[in-house]
Amino acid sequence: MTGTLTAPRPVSPAVSPSSPRAWWALVGGAVAGPLFLVGGLVQGLLRDGFDFGRNAISQLALGDPGWIQTVNFLVTGALLVVAATGLRGALRGAPGGTWGPVLIGLFGASFWAAALFPADAGAGFPVGAAEATVMSGHGAAHMVAGMVGYLALCAAFVVLARPLAARGLRGWALASRAVPVAVLVGFTASAASVLAFTAGAALGLLWLTAVTTRLARTPAHH
Repeated sequence: MTGTLTAPRPVSPAVSPSSPRAWWALVGGAVAGPLFLVGGLVQGLLRDGFDFGRNAISQLALGDPGWIQTVNFLVTGALLVVAATGLRGALRGAPGGTWGPVLIGLFGASFWAAALFPADAGAGFPVGAAEATVMSGHGAAHMVAGMVGYLALCAAFVVLARPLAARGLRGWALASRAVPVAVLVGFTASAASVLAFTAGAALGLLWLTAVTTRLARTPAHH
């Protein structure tokens, strides 16, 4: 009687990072969005002439205190890029483990580009600044950076729906495919309302926090 040797079945990697460094990298992704939004909210409430109904958070980088928002862009971008490295380690060998981190890293890099190329003045802010009648080169670059970055984020949510579903989080996976639609609707409505744009951008950042936290806390099925 001849026995048959069966190769052991591969074990799905746990999403929890294998090292403290990788875990802290994922924490960067969880705090990046709230940090950016709180920083923008506080500045918007304190800066003279800023109106959330007329002005975009990006315009806070203009004027003498604008360096604060520039730092906000740079720090947020760094946290997102670091989070992409943590996500790569956490999802190695799992569905979405390649493109998810790449897209999040691209989203982070867009914040650096937004810091390098500030938005144009307009809608009464900064106070006393001349209204931009034609979009400048740096203003156009700022807009392109934001567009590319948020398209990358929306694509990342669709990609990350796969590891969410693989961990039995069907509702989270469905929401991760629906949130990009809401974000893009907000951006499309920005021509009529700056608040719609801000709401769409905020939703994307907060959902990234939720997804990063959920993936870090939920191990993969074996």
